[in-house]
Amino acid sequence: MHATQTTPPTPVGRIKRFGEFGPAYEVGEPVRRLEDDDWLVQIVVVETGETADYRLSRLLNDPDAR
Repeated sequence: MHATQTTPPTPVGRIKRFGEFGPAYEVGEPVRRLEDDDWLVQIVVVETGETADYRLSRLLNDPDAR
């Protein structure tokens, strides 16, 4: 029997910033759970359109873009 994996609450669609002065990114959907129980979430850097996976724990600590 496999345990069901529920995705954590994620602010999908929110525009956040890497730290106080970093580039803005848009939060996407959770990608996968990590061994340390953190999650990777897909993000899109607004300025370049580059996509990347970013830790949810870091994302939640980043400020909203203004």
